[in-house]
Amino acid sequence: MVPDLSLYVMVGWHLLILGTEPRVVFDELYFSDTWQTVFAIDNSLILWGLLLAVAAWRHWPIVIAFAGAALLHIAFDLPLHAGDGRPHFWPLSDWVFDSPFSYWDSRHGAGWIGPLELAACSVLVIVLWRRVQSWPWRIAFALLLLAEAGTNNVWRLVF
Repeated sequence: MVPDLSLYVMVGWHLLILGTEPRVVFDELYFSDTWQTVFAIDNSLILWGLLLAVAAWRHWPIVIAFAGAALLHIAFDLPLHAGDGRPHFWPLSDWVFDSPFSYWDSRHGAGWIGPLELAACSVLVIVLWRRVQSWPWRIAFALLLLAEAGTNNVWRLVF
């Protein structure tokens, strides 16, 4: 979730606090140099890979899990952005993969990718639920799944 945290904060700030029109947020601000620079940094396979390497070298298991989760997120994110991808190899390259598939754009398969993604997340939450007996963690997993279900569907409704 962390590689997309800046997106949610910036979009939320503009839509909910500043009252910026969604068209301006998603058609202009999203593609602005400032926002794209932020996305390049927090979606960089290079930077997250370096963090993972340092964490492994220093034997920091929590940071290993954190960086590994970010890399996994980016690996699944990369093939699902049609026309709105990120420069995942920054700072070495500004190249952006323009996928034929999208998790949010129905013109690029969101009608079947979104539900498939939600089903995969549901299965993984069930696995976590069975492995972890702590109720606070179980509640956290359930809330994250609800958030995924909400964002999974809201993008298709917005666009």
